[in-house]
Amino acid sequence: MTADLRADRVTKSFGGVLALDGCSLTAPAGQITGLIGPNGSGKTTLFNVMTGYERIDAGQVYLGARRITGASPHRVFALGVGRTFQLTRIFPRLTVLENMLVPAQRGRPARPHRERALELLAFTGIADHARELAGTLSYGQRKLLELAYILVADPAVVLLDEPAGGVNPSLIHHIADRISELNKAGQTFLIVEHNMEFVMGLCHQVTVLDSGTVVASGPPEVIRTDPRVLDAYLGTGTDDDD
Repeated sequence: MTADLRADRVTKSFGGVLALDGCSLTAPAGQITGLIGPNGSGKTTLFNVMTGYERIDAGQVYLGARRITGASPHRVFALGVGRTFQLTRIFPRLTVLENMLVPAQRGRPARPHRERALELLAFTGIADHARELAGTLSYGQRKLLELAYILVADPAVVLLDEPAGGVNPSLIHHIADRISELNKAGQTFLIVEHNMEFVMGLCHQVTVLDSGTVVASGPPEVIRTDPRVLDAYLGTGTDDDD
């Protein structure tokens, strides 16, 4: 399955602080969309409302033609939206392979679970660690496990939260290559990332948030030189947001 993921005029406040202010974003089917912005711009909050981890105050979220506003994270995942987190969420006391079998039990049925899990571990380059405890993996390997973990459920859209964050340069290139190859096979991605080289070299389009509002959206070559982007983000030297 492939589908657009869309946030339509989404608003979210925390204790009177406006985190998202009528924010709209589309991750088109079959493309890699980047989401960037300075600290506190609302990137992770937008991820959270699109995947059911936060309730929105106003607006809608759609997967294709289906409205998924207010659905639980489990339901959103079952419908075909998988996500990773800034801090990896794996099961450190389970083996790498056992981790891979969890989403098949919790989410959308996947074709023969064990075989598919092993295929994805080989694809991400961590098959040699299949029988090791996940807690023994390096941070970059945990990022790869989390990506493979999401893919085992065959999602329509994958949301990646800081896939290059805290990862050594060689593994960053490996992760980018895996994302690119998956996309060439039709996988849709929405990526929050502060590594500009990673974003600009990988994404088809980039959306920029500032203070909970979209200030620019377009192909990387346009975003690079947009004065609003330079003012809001690229000239600040900031990292990721909450």
